[in-house]
Amino acid sequence: MFSHTSVLLYESVDALNIKPDGIYVDCTTGGGGHSLEIAKRLGGGRLICIDRDSDALDAARKRLSDFSDKVTFVKDNFSNICAILDELGIDKIDGALADLGVSSYQLDTAERGFSYKLEAPLDMRMDTTSPVSAYDVVNNYSEAELRRVIYEYGEDTFAPKIAAGIVRAREEKPIKTTTELSDIIKGAYPPKLREVGHHPAKKTFQAIRIEVNGEIAIIEPTVKNIVSRLGSGGRIAVITFHSLEDRAVKNAFADLSRGCICPPSFPVCVCGRVPEIKVITKKPILPTEEEIKNNRRSHSAKLRVAEKAGEK
Repeated sequence: MFSHTSVLLYESVDALNIKPDGIYVDCTTGGGGHSLEIAKRLGGGRLICIDRDSDALDAARKRLSDFSDKVTFVKDNFSNICAILDELGIDKIDGALADLGVSSYQLDTAERGFSYKLEAPLDMRMDTTSPVSAYDVVNNYSEAELRRVIYEYGEDTFAPKIAAGIVRAREEKPIKTTTELSDIIKGAYPPKLREVGHHPAKKTFQAIRIEVNGEIAIIEPTVKNIVSRLGSGGRIAVITFHSLEDRAVKNAFADLSRGCICPPSFPVCVCGRVPEIKVITKKPILPTEEEIKNNRRSHSAKLRVAEKAGEK
């Protein structure tokens, strides 16, 4: 059964300023928690639910069955938002929500291979039809590539030792399971650090998952593509769980909200650039203490919201 607790549920949906007759997109539908709340607020409007995980879409279809007349489900990567809207004959939308990262269902379903705590084949693909899995990254990347991925996406200072340990282990035999990889990572840590703080494998598993699914690279261009399809006053809300995700969203918002970029020495603007959005959240919205208490996985969540500027 697909189970996932939606983070910052009301904060994010409220931020969209739902119009009953508007068109909205849930870019990362998951189990449909945010989608359901959006659908409840629609009258004659329309909701497009996108996800690359077939299990997630199946669960969302069941959860939103009472609203099937106003919901369209699309199996795709939300980075393809423009092509998806074109295919549906939609020019402008009134709002979009993206809840980034991995779902509780994906983490807790052993056979998906996302968790360092559960025995499973190395997989970590959000779209199980994708050609590259965690097995390919772990067994085929060079030591330098592994080091880069673990350090850049996992921000683990032990990346060199972990990468070297993986390469040594796979020279004897392929690394096939999550627990095999977890044990190798743990062995790269000094004994005194293995039993304190987070599990030694947490950061590396996160890094490999991000690499497998191309999670960071698509954020900035996708945010800009979404904004290009927002109508005047339309809103984009993005929930992140990782500093690199949040930085990408923050950078995209900063670029889109910037006006004239002419050198200060120019007496008048010649670039003609005007802000495309107004940033609503100068600082990100964070989960309440009560939400963190009820859902431990929400502790790192951040919500950023922006509004499309009016047409000039």
